[in-house]
Amino acid sequence: MQASSTDPVTGSERALAARVEQVRAFNRFYLPVVGVLRQGLLSTPYSPPEARVIFELGRRERRPAAELRQALRIDAGYLSRLIARLEQQGLLSRERSQSDARRQVLGLTAAGRRAYETLNRRSADQVRAALEALSEVDQRRLVSSMAAIERLLGGHDEDAGVLLRPPASGDWGWILERHGAVFGGEYGWDEDFERLIAGIIAEYLPQRAAAGNAGWIAELDGERVGSIFCVAGDEPGVARLRLLLVDADARGRGVGSRLVAECARFARRAGYSQLVLWTFDALTHARPIYEAAGFNLSRETSGTWFGHEMTGQDWTLEL
Repeated sequence: MQASSTDPVTGSERALAARVEQVRAFNRFYLPVVGVLRQGLLSTPYSPPEARVIFELGRRERRPAAELRQALRIDAGYLSRLIARLEQQGLLSRERSQSDARRQVLGLTAAGRRAYETLNRRSADQVRAALEALSEVDQRRLVSSMAAIERLLGGHDEDAGVLLRPPASGDWGWILERHGAVFGGEYGWDEDFERLIAGIIAEYLPQRAAAGNAGWIAELDGERVGSIFCVAGDEPGVARLRLLLVDADARGRGVGSRLVAECARFARRAGYSQLVLWTFDALTHARPIYEAAGFNLSRETSGTWFGHEMTGQDWTLEL
């Protein structure tokens, strides 16, 4: 019996076939666009795979080799050769993880960071030129559509969609409220903690324009989900990381790593030689972020804080 044009199976197959052709047509259109955007790399000595490694390490400061391979989705042997080439060029360094000697942790050298800045600037200039040809409305539509493609195909980076921006009016009250809600709700810390946070904010605000100070608010899908600040420490050449916060719903998306990496990058550019922070052993979800960024535990002190017996921890990052 011959299938009619209204047969549901035949209709579904035809619709799918049409969609396949639409995707293929989009690929044919977009591949030349990608080629144009990659032209910014042609005036550098790095191949696209080498540039991808530099980009990934530049965004995170330090990453385990296994995590980098997963992010790049390339063969372990091929990544090993890329790492060796970049190491020979003096752009990359590697060392054993302090928490697990079987793991290698990768990071950019000073020359590697300069290479990252160059690549990042040229890539951004290329994309900016493409966006400037569109209206504000069309720019938003394009970015929204790209985010939808990433989400639907499951190919987005863990920190895709994370936006870091300077604090603005209304953010200061939000920082205080979220610290109280997150740490009070998850750890039962009392009002002394909120009083501490309020004091830090009050101390920072009059000095926020100073050259050695900076702060960031993290947004995910247009919503505030985190914060971090870099301020001058008590000793010359020492910066202090403060007010790191990531909402529970945003964890596992790379928000904390992005915030810490940006804080360390700023401290280095500002001329600090060390970045230090004070935290507690109870905050176990933050420790891997500090370790991956290169911080070392320098001191522990037991005591009572915010209504609980805890161990205070000092961590130090050599810049």
